[in-house]
Amino acid sequence: MKLLYPLPIQNDFLFTPSARDFTVEEIPLYEFSGEGEHLVLKIRKKELTTWDMVGIIANHLGIKHSEIGYAGLKDKYAMTIQYISILAKHEEKLDTLQADGIKILEKIRHNNKIRIGHLKGNRFEMRLKKVLGVQKDKLDSTLDWIRDNGLPNYFGNQRFGTDGNNWEDGKKIINKEIRINDKKLREFLVGSYQSYLFNNWLSKRIEISLLLQKFSESECESVLGLEAGVLAGTKSQKQFLKLLSGDIMMHYPHGRIFNAEDLASEAARFGERDISPTGLIAGSKTTKATGNAGVIESLFDEPVPLDGARRYAWIWATDISKKYISEKAQYELGFTLPKGCYATNLLDVLRG
Repeated sequence: MKLLYPLPIQNDFLFTPSARDFTVEEIPLYEFSGEGEHLVLKIRKKELTTWDMVGIIANHLGIKHSEIGYAGLKDKYAMTIQYISILAKHEEKLDTLQADGIKILEKIRHNNKIRIGHLKGNRFEMRLKKVLGVQKDKLDSTLDWIRDNGLPNYFGNQRFGTDGNNWEDGKKIINKEIRINDKKLREFLVGSYQSYLFNNWLSKRIEISLLLQKFSESECESVLGLEAGVLAGTKSQKQFLKLLSGDIMMHYPHGRIFNAEDLASEAARFGERDISPTGLIAGSKTTKATGNAGVIESLFDEPVPLDGARRYAWIWATDISKKYISEKAQYELGFTLPKGCYATNLLDVLRG
């Protein structure tokens, strides 16, 4: 699947995900209360998935995996810091835990169990290698563009497996061409197909926005085989990703969804980072775009036996930091993204 990005610049650098060169730190949704029957652990792990870590701790405490709360899944090939919760009654036994790759940094009481999604976002720190002087200037320029304009919120390669084709099995499951008895695996594969559909929809919207930089609305409609008027009101918008009538918008970085009706007004709010358009995670129980946006969305909407959702199409990296070490040809990069967003998106835009 070819993913389209707004910058034609080609940057060559080496990035190898590892605990040495890649750090991810979870940003909690709220401050923990300091009292209650739950114990929140701030944990640093490396060379383990979140599931690996949960399994090690659950086995040590003699509890079910489901009794441990966590907000999100973190990379295996990174040094990651995240928060999990257990019942405080297990604290004494926890003190005897010794496991390679796991270190408890802090403990604090809290009233509730941590649930999936209970985080603001993640802070990423990464070291890019083999960055020569001219490449450093290109990275600086591309980061300036990202800081000003944001970036597409694709699902990362992690969703599609080592060979990038998990979505094919997901589609086969939906079409009843294969049968997977393991529920978690089945839902994971079908979820990969949902992600594939979303990424292709987003690529189409970016393709439209790129064409509108060079051609008129009617010319783009002709090139793309769209009905006349579908792109009405798009070319005059200042932001890169153009809105269409009927787009489902969402307050940013979290909030309620609503239909885009006055394109000029909503485009101005989008440019101010107050709202962002959303794309469809195909499935049941979800709101779908209408109008011209619905025409494009329908091309990537298929019946999927899972709940659907809306996902931000466009996001912004914040707190971007950078440092170039010329003698090592290394570029140290830091940035923060909202929850559910992949660091690889920013890297892919940097590569061009």
